[in-house]
Amino acid sequence: MPKPLWEYTLYVPNGPRAVPIGRRTLRDILTTHDLPSLIDPAELLASELLSNAIRHTEGPAALKIRQSGPSFRLGAWDTDPTPPTTSPTLAPVHDEHGRGLRIVDAYADDWGWFKVNGSGGKYVWCELGAGAGPQS
Repeated sequence: MPKPLWEYTLYVPNGPRAVPIGRRTLRDILTTHDLPSLIDPAELLASELLSNAIRHTEGPAALKIRQSGPSFRLGAWDTDPTPPTTSPTLAPVHDEHGRGLRIVDAYADDWGWFKVNGSGGKYVWCELGAGAGPQS
């Protein structure tokens, strides 16, 4: 019998506490649903997605977490409809900006984005499988 579908959405104001609250909430959800192997990669990915949503907009954001069978999806919504971009060059080692989507691309099984009708914003998502980790 396939696992039941579950989904959570955490709305956060634009501020410095958004990302740590998102990580803690995600850890609690994955622990509750007995998915400890997904905690570390999911926290990393959620941090990158939610950081981008907070850094590049002035409005609120949301972290959405969902599982249906073997597929685990997480994503971040923000109020800016501008498509996400990856830097064509690698950021210097000491630079803390410009790596987010490269990390998402390396760790996620798949990722993408779409404009959200009605809010004028966008949703950037990624998926992890049971064997989560960097992709070759």
